[in-house]
Amino acid sequence: MKHSLFALALVVALGAVAAGCSSDPAPAPAPTPGPTAKTDEQYKQEVTTQMHGTLLTDLDALVKASEELQKAAPATTGRGWDKTQDAAALEAMRTAWKKARVAYEHVEGAIAPLFPDVDFVIDARYDDYLAELGDAGDANPFDGQGVTGMHAIERIIFADTVPAYVADFEKTLKGYKPAAFPATQQESDDFKNKLCAQLVADTKKLRDQWQPQKIDLGGAYQGLVALMNEQREKVTKASTNEEESRYAQRTLADLKANLEGTRAVYKLFQPWIVARTKGDLDGKAIDQKIQAGFAELEAAYAANPGDGIPQPPATWSAEKPSDADLQTPFGKLYTKVNASVDPKSADSVVAQMNKAARLLGFAEFAE
Repeated sequence: MKHSLFALALVVALGAVAAGCSSDPAPAPAPTPGPTAKTDEQYKQEVTTQMHGTLLTDLDALVKASEELQKAAPATTGRGWDKTQDAAALEAMRTAWKKARVAYEHVEGAIAPLFPDVDFVIDARYDDYLAELGDAGDANPFDGQGVTGMHAIERIIFADTVPAYVADFEKTLKGYKPAAFPATQQESDDFKNKLCAQLVADTKKLRDQWQPQKIDLGGAYQGLVALMNEQREKVTKASTNEEESRYAQRTLADLKANLEGTRAVYKLFQPWIVARTKGDLDGKAIDQKIQAGFAELEAAYAANPGDGIPQPPATWSAEKPSDADLQTPFGKLYTKVNASVDPKSADSVVAQMNKAARLLGFAEFAE
């Protein structure tokens, strides 16, 4: 009996112990390590990969649009171009040219410093070429020699709508030849099979060269800063009739596409910038000011409807514009763009992007 009672007491006691143990909270799991901060080398590899893919999309679009432009060029028989007979072809060429223009302006900032020779043959203006060709100029603007690229083609396909002030400016250039449609079947064939074919070849060359191992991040970033600085040059040149897409009257559209492209590429650097501080350089604060600078430029461009820059007043002086001229649409655009990108102004987008360059260990842009 005593043995039975003892056994029963032992069972009860062990059960109580077991019950007590089961009510204790389970041990807390080991804490999950937080994310390890990325090294500069990791950021470089990440940005390089992303930049290659981002810009390749626009380069593919550039090649495709160039091919569409060549395909749309009319194959005439026994004549040159006729505005009425070739109206559909003209419209198709102009549409393709505009698509090519947007694609190139998106990548210009990062691409141009890395491939300056290809950039020139694709994007140089008529006056840039004539400065190299001298008095002889380009006797045959259709043969893919001498003056080439998007503006050479623009000058031809928009020849019937060239503003008088543009023609007046170009007449002062050595080697000048009036903009014109192809006047003969040979010129028409040359335009399609030589000048347009050369643009296709040059854009393909640029796309093929765009490989990750050839991407210099520092050079590409500096190119973005330079392109933002160049916004004021592009606006200023409009006041002397030297604007970029002057035949199609799309220079403002160029500026908008430049800004879109710069924002897209800057976004790839942004996580790296905001994650870094160095001395008095605070990446988060710098990024906020850069974003504000982009927004200011966007607002300045959006305030002007259409694709062309508003015409400067006849009395305009870039050195010392009058108060009245500064109140015109062109004057307001000029003032806003200059203030937004002036590298001498500490709060400008160019000055802030230079601060970010220092933060990342890149060379700064210098005029």
